[in-house]
Amino acid sequence: DENWEKAEQAIIEACEEKGLIAKVEYGEAAFYGPKLDFMVKDAIGRRWQLGTIQVDYNLPERFQLEYMGSDNQKHRPVMIHRAPFGSMERFVAVLIEHTAGKFPLWLTPDQVAILPISEKFNEYAEQVKAELRKFDVRAIVDDRNEKIGRKIRDNEMKRIPYMLIVGEKEAENGEVAVRKQGEGDKGTMKIEEFGKNLAEEVSNMINKW
Repeated sequence: DENWEKAEQAIIEACEEKGLIAKVEYGEAAFYGPKLDFMVKDAIGRRWQLGTIQVDYNLPERFQLEYMGSDNQKHRPVMIHRAPFGSMERFVAVLIEHTAGKFPLWLTPDQVAILPISEKFNEYAEQVKAELRKFDVRAIVDDRNEKIGRKIRDNEMKRIPYMLIVGEKEAENGEVAVRKQGEGDKGTMKIEEFGKNLAEEVSNMINKW
């Protein structure tokens, strides 16, 4: 009981020191000692418990853990359980729901979908993908035997941030026709120019985060 109260007080003081708005909830399921749960609101205002920090005086006692202090005496440590994301599955589920699958450019698994207008330009699409890799751009080639309109619709549904349409004109000039997810046509540009623009956009996003 004494250790439990000591841990409770330590958590309360840590919250006050950091200026966190904390609410004491008695009777929550904590087995090792008092814990600090971080509640996160999603896009529609629902609250989810994700991160947890828990002070544990119990397990070090049970495992008889010791360390040698600066006074050359043995001491019993206090264990801190850290789970910044809580369950990774729950965190990812909340993230997908919060963004409706439209991840920030730096986070999304596929940043660019390259869409050849026919199978004749599949090879050029692969060249574009290879060039973009130099700028650390994650790209895929949609080389299905489908009409370009169908490819655009399907990749819009996948929430891929950018689509590059490539055909005869683009292959001849070393260019790509750019479409941005939810915004439509952004014009034609050189592969290198697009790669640099995307790398800069990602860098700016990460710096803001």
